[in-house]
Amino acid sequence: MQLGGGLRVRKDMEARAHVVDEEALYLLTSADEEDLQDNVKQFSGKYSFLTNFTYSLGADQLTVFGERQMIHSGMAFYGRYKKLATQSIPFIRASGEARVVQSAQNFSQGFHDAKSTDHKVDANYPYPILVIPEGNAFNNTWVTVVAADHGLCTAFEGSQPYQSIGSNAQKTFLGTFLPTITERLNADLSPANLSTTDTINIMDLCPFTTVASPIGATSSFCGLFTDDEWHHYDYYQTLGKYYGYGPGNPLGPSQGIGFANELVARMTGRPVDDHTAVNHTLDNNAATFPLDNPLYVDVSHDNDMTAIFSAMGLYNGTGDLCNTSIETTRQTGGYSAAWTVPFSGRAYFEKMRCRGEKEELVRIIVNDRVLSLKTCGGDDLGRCTLSKFVRSLSFAAEGGNWDMCFTT
Repeated sequence: MQLGGGLRVRKDMEARAHVVDEEALYLLTSADEEDLQDNVKQFSGKYSFLTNFTYSLGADQLTVFGERQMIHSGMAFYGRYKKLATQSIPFIRASGEARVVQSAQNFSQGFHDAKSTDHKVDANYPYPILVIPEGNAFNNTWVTVVAADHGLCTAFEGSQPYQSIGSNAQKTFLGTFLPTITERLNADLSPANLSTTDTINIMDLCPFTTVASPIGATSSFCGLFTDDEWHHYDYYQTLGKYYGYGPGNPLGPSQGIGFANELVARMTGRPVDDHTAVNHTLDNNAATFPLDNPLYVDVSHDNDMTAIFSAMGLYNGTGDLCNTSIETTRQTGGYSAAWTVPFSGRAYFEKMRCRGEKEELVRIIVNDRVLSLKTCGGDDLGRCTLSKFVRSLSFAAEGGNWDMCFTT
């Protein structure tokens, strides 16, 4: 199993891997292009595709391209941790929304296909998947930030100002670049009379109609905007994550505490110590929360992943993001929605024992980027000792700002 930097885990070494996968690509619903076609009778040039464009995207449905990505993710997981994967199967959990469960199934299919291609016996397939319901009747490590009707942190889900911090930051930033784009579109598509809300929705159609293609063919909507405008769009999404569910929101990181404490339990072999969002009925049962499995897979939502990264302090080097001008990833310390939670994003949490090292090491990889782990003194390969890593998660261990969830 190649872990990078020349380090190879051999049979006489121990390793353990955890992956958190975002659900596969799914679709949204919008009627903006239908209104556009009603108001504009003739399209030409780069807009000509709108003449015959039919909006047929479903709502909250996985795309064929997204399903394939999750299958490939499972195959990649097998290949990356082959020494472990040939001798075991991953313990898989999924948040209860249908598309998330389907994503977990696609991941497991890819893992199985890779193992079978490798001529390894795999009599356990289809692998069991622990589905944790999304609803206010259940504690769920992940769904503290999914929707107001089943969030555990009531102050975060249902009241001001926490829920508006992200959208307010985005609204301010939109005013710096979107009016110019809207003006251009209205000049090109008279008498469309588009609003800035219409414009951002049309920009949304670029990624969503791209992933609606079975092969991920770039949508014609993407060509309606310049590269610079897409950089601004990316930063707009980044502001939404950072101030909505990340370090820029006083309650954002607290939503990821449960998973952080579960990860510590898995890596240390000790029972989960958490008083926030975890389901103790499940986590206190070895059948539904084993501590000795070599491989773990958790599948949930992008907002949950943002909160988890924040609870673990993975981007503590990122200062408050400016909402009046764009900042590069160099200026943000590597923080970007496109880098942290793209469609089908994933994070690997690795524990390993290496020759010459007295203690087990931890490394974290987010969408193929090795994080520096500065909070626990990461080395040149992004690794820190397990004990230092656990100590670096003091925010989660101490409950973060969870007590603020229930203040009025």
